[in-house]
Amino acid sequence: MCTPGLAALVLWCAVGAAAQPSASPPGQSVVSVGAGSYAAVLPRGARQPQDSIYCTERLRAPMPTNQWWSSVLWMPLSEAQYPHPLAVRAEKSGLRVFYPGAHISASAKSIMASMGGGRDDLTLTHSAEEAFAEARVHGFSDWFVTVRFGSQERGMDVSYGHGSPLVYALYRGGTAKIVFGRPPEIWAGKLDGPALAVTVGNKHYGLFGPRGSAWSTDDGRTFLNSGGGKAYLSVALLPERSPAVFELFARYAHSHVTGTQVQWRYNPSEGTVTTEFLYATLPHEGQQTGTLFALYPHQWRYSDVKLLPYQYTSVRGAMKLAAGTSFATRMTFPGVLPALPATANWQGATVDRYLEEDSAEQPGAPRDTYWEGKWLGKQATLAALAQQNGNRAMHEKLLRRIRQRLEQWFTATDAQGALKSAGLFYYNNRWGALIGYPAAYGSDVELNDHHFHYGYFLRAAAEVVREDPTWAQPQRWGGMLRTVIADVACPERDNKQFPFLRTFDVYAGHSWASGHARFADGNNQESSSEAMNAWCALILVGEALGDVQLRDLGIYLFTTELAAINEYWFDVSGQNRPKAFTEPAVGIIWGGKADYATWFSSRPEAIHGINWLPFHSGSLYLGLYPEYVRRNYAALLAKKGGPKWEQWADLIWMYRALDDPQDALSQFNAQKDSFRPEAGNSKTNTYCWLHTLAALGQVDRSVWADHPLYAVFRKGNTRTYVAFNMRATPLTVRFSDGVAVTVQPRSLAITSKNGGSD
Repeated sequence: MCTPGLAALVLWCAVGAAAQPSASPPGQSVVSVGAGSYAAVLPRGARQPQDSIYCTERLRAPMPTNQWWSSVLWMPLSEAQYPHPLAVRAEKSGLRVFYPGAHISASAKSIMASMGGGRDDLTLTHSAEEAFAEARVHGFSDWFVTVRFGSQERGMDVSYGHGSPLVYALYRGGTAKIVFGRPPEIWAGKLDGPALAVTVGNKHYGLFGPRGSAWSTDDGRTFLNSGGGKAYLSVALLPERSPAVFELFARYAHSHVTGTQVQWRYNPSEGTVTTEFLYATLPHEGQQTGTLFALYPHQWRYSDVKLLPYQYTSVRGAMKLAAGTSFATRMTFPGVLPALPATANWQGATVDRYLEEDSAEQPGAPRDTYWEGKWLGKQATLAALAQQNGNRAMHEKLLRRIRQRLEQWFTATDAQGALKSAGLFYYNNRWGALIGYPAAYGSDVELNDHHFHYGYFLRAAAEVVREDPTWAQPQRWGGMLRTVIADVACPERDNKQFPFLRTFDVYAGHSWASGHARFADGNNQESSSEAMNAWCALILVGEALGDVQLRDLGIYLFTTELAAINEYWFDVSGQNRPKAFTEPAVGIIWGGKADYATWFSSRPEAIHGINWLPFHSGSLYLGLYPEYVRRNYAALLAKKGGPKWEQWADLIWMYRALDDPQDALSQFNAQKDSFRPEAGNSKTNTYCWLHTLAALGQVDRSVWADHPLYAVFRKGNTRTYVAFNMRATPLTVRFSDGVAVTVQPRSLAITSKNGGSD
């Protein structure tokens, strides 16, 4: 059933039929996709998300999930949302607006910038409505959302978005009313005019009614706008108390943002990703177009946009103000590899012995999508290392194992043609989501973590496709492979089955793990490295298939999330966090806080390691700042009183090797016969990673290549260049310091140069 709503709203009861894939006529239980299939009916014993979706009639599936504003879709009203610099919440009284930046506090292990349960700062509401039973999503674009309060005849549509200090409202059957938590001080404008500048507590707001309207108040807390025969309003968070700022915001106040869109472009010849952020605006009065927007650190550090001399405080660091209709960022893509190169210090017999040990485990019955995924990812890494070690038989054995397992998951029926209950995917046409069963950690009922879970499947598929691109032809397994990709990261805004970039927040620059975001602190993401695992897989699959669009999508996601990781999880510059927060890393990023913690353990090894795993050849980005690696490791070492690792010793050694591989290798050698690898890792991978870095040195971020599959290392005065060619013809890869490397078809090349200059 649909969610009960106001009588004036036509409820969204036809979403299933509207969004049903064309390949699945009514009553069909399985949808064939090439050689594979997925279920169109819920498997026996499985659970799925709630039927209720709080949106208006104009919206149809697929619905965005895993966004900062997602709780509006899942609840009659909402939890706190953190578009930054503002926080907002849909409540019975209207939209509560709050500036967390003035309240940020920090301890050694947490940065807290939550909205809280009080009534500061103000609530934007309606002159003719005392309370609202619901708020429904009425529209959205890439980083803005419009929420409808009330009915079509009497209510308000409120729009707000990431980076915007402005909240816009359109009214029906009444005018704007603003209720403050305490009586504000009016310091600019007049009550008998359309615009006021006020201070409440130590925060400054501009209230911008239509030309010809006036404000009135009876109690000093509740302000009513007459409307002047017009039905729009803007509320602005002012970065400081000054007439110049009030005038600046008044200029843009009635240029409402009506749409936002991100565009990305990878330029191989420059090794860069350029991302454009575009605003569509509508002037409700005057001729002013464009808007005011605040850039996060991962944006303004990489942009040449003209910044205004104003900024806001946020849980992510300083947000700097700019104006216009667009801005762009330009970041260097650091490259990925499908396999670590074998080096002279690999002992081939030792690697083969570890491969035999690590591959001895049999897959058994399908596990839940997370743990099945980790197993698949482990097999993929082992296969790549077996190939590099020249162990053809083991390589083929592991590829066969991966291929067979993926094909089982990509088929919804058993050998008798009956719908399976485990080891399959099901398409939920109400939300527009592909759900794997058995599910884990709310990936079914809450649509959590799809990029984490499915990223491992994609990483495994990338290893198969690298050796056999025909496996991913549409008539074989490519259809199901692309269906899984589309669930996680569909690049099309008009796709009929899946939402645009489900888990990725294009403005925040990183992914969100929770499908519903029903938390007082907003949405969250713990394992940024598992997100990177998914984006690495897209790059490899795209390159293997010659699909430039898919490859470049992966490069955009990988490069952008990497910038956010280095700013917010790691803060490699040391400039974004309050001094009271003394930890070198954050375990979980929330909309309203940052925590040195995990969802599952309080051990320091887990808090650090959850943002490293899974280690593979696409993980070298973790070593781009060896000086930070040293600081991170030193803090972990100090907490343990020495290298006394109770958990995930292999991951710690591998991370340590990004700065000091010899020390990491010494620790490994002391315990190589007794340690137990993390579940998604292996002795083989640990050994090869440590020995490769011991031979080649640290990752060198100062050099980039004109081809996506590359890495550069530096040891002393020697640079080593690694490149991989998935094409059927030779390829010359050119590096930014002038070195060129020719790579034979479907192979890896490695070359070193002494005395290279920066």
